[in-house]
Amino acid sequence: MSGSDPDEHYIMSGIGGVMNRQISRRQAVTLIAGAPVAAASRLAWHACAADMQGRPNIIYIMSDDHASHALSCYGSRINKTPNLDRIARQGMRFENCFVTNSLCGPSRATLLTGKYSHSNGYTVNERQFDGSQATFPKMLQKAGYQTAIIGKWHLGSDPTGFDYWNILPGQGIYVDPYFIEMGVRKQVKGYVTDLITDSAIDYLKQCDKAKPFCLLYHHKAPHRSWVPDAKHANLYENQKLPIPETFDDDYAGRATPARDQQMTIAHDLDKTDLKQDPPAGLGGHALKEWKYQRFIKDYVRVIASIDDNVGRLLDYLDQSGLAKNTIVIYTSDNGFFLGDHGWFDKRFMYEESLRVPLLVKFPGKIKPGSISKSFVTNADFACTFLDYAGLPVPGDLQGRSIRPILEGNEPSNWRQSMYYHYYEFPKPHNVHPHIGVRTEQYKLVYYYTLKEWELFDLKRDPHELKNLYGDPAHARTRDLLTTELRRLQRELKDPDPVF
Repeated sequence: MSGSDPDEHYIMSGIGGVMNRQISRRQAVTLIAGAPVAAASRLAWHACAADMQGRPNIIYIMSDDHASHALSCYGSRINKTPNLDRIARQGMRFENCFVTNSLCGPSRATLLTGKYSHSNGYTVNERQFDGSQATFPKMLQKAGYQTAIIGKWHLGSDPTGFDYWNILPGQGIYVDPYFIEMGVRKQVKGYVTDLITDSAIDYLKQCDKAKPFCLLYHHKAPHRSWVPDAKHANLYENQKLPIPETFDDDYAGRATPARDQQMTIAHDLDKTDLKQDPPAGLGGHALKEWKYQRFIKDYVRVIASIDDNVGRLLDYLDQSGLAKNTIVIYTSDNGFFLGDHGWFDKRFMYEESLRVPLLVKFPGKIKPGSISKSFVTNADFACTFLDYAGLPVPGDLQGRSIRPILEGNEPSNWRQSMYYHYYEFPKPHNVHPHIGVRTEQYKLVYYYTLKEWELFDLKRDPHELKNLYGDPAHARTRDLLTTELRRLQRELKDPDPVF
């Protein structure tokens, strides 16, 4: 295929899909039932999993709105995260982990179900998640795992599939927050990040040591509006944090939504965010920079508290001996604009919003300091947890287990593209609904209510400033990506947008 578009080979070959789960996994149950030799082989492969005490514990740590480029292990220019970096040093860091709908509640629903928003029914915030549907905590619970969620839930309904839950109502607040513990609402004095960690460590201390556990340890921070704790209240106070390269983006050539949004540093941060009026006489670009410094310093201050508290949890795992058989995952529910394109918040399929950190460690199983460039999505997490627990992955889940990648054996048919669908409009930030496909080099985005498109070459234009959709020189790329977008829609049975 010499002279063809660089994406043509894998797009046209059809290996870019998100549902091509390994046949060996899918056939496992049948093989066990019908073929004694194959069954014995599988049981031997899962020798540890067959023994309840040998199954790994799982701690899934998720923050809220923590952008990848605000972790030092991802090259942050604005802060340091030594304890989160510790997970990366002891395990694997993923460079290409993406969410399928960059929004708090929908991301959490995808985590639980292993399904995209259109399949699990939770497309926008402030709805009630259908807790009667199948979730990975229910499957782990049925298989003998102790299951718990502590911290931010943000799905409207009460958690199901958990032996213990202690959640923040709604978004929660930073200082003296309310919790709902097993249905009982109470206010607890203190700082929310500390309190969530206290509760998580207390839970680990009382777990039945004869049974494995799965703990979802979910932070409110660094969600807006940002309230640092006393320890970090003056962090970076006398420094000027770097301004992003795209801070003064004028959105020239982009689709209408880039200009229509209501999430700019210049105009949409409010007094709650800034906590004081600007200095007298400040205006124009100087005022915009002042607002940025106010916002970004509070943002990294609340992350510093997360980092300290994750360190506390990691220390407890080491000291208690639990670390030896515990998978620890750190990620965020979505990305976040840190002044990039002049914005805060998320929602768009642009890189800063689409991409999330993913750090995973498991002593003896994941090579320390390893890095993966494989395409991973938040729909994969449920499948991965089931795989490590020795359980079959149901055929209707829309992700696939990343266990082979974690253990250094990426499948030859691993996905080469990912699908995205954002729904929530117009409130709160006036970001128009859109779908899209991302490959290694290209991204195609369709704002279907406006019938507008964007096409970016991510290698030549990593900041996504030049829309190539109408460029005749990129017509072949555009057509191939449109075909791939349609294929992913069909494969995932997403019926909403039309071309």
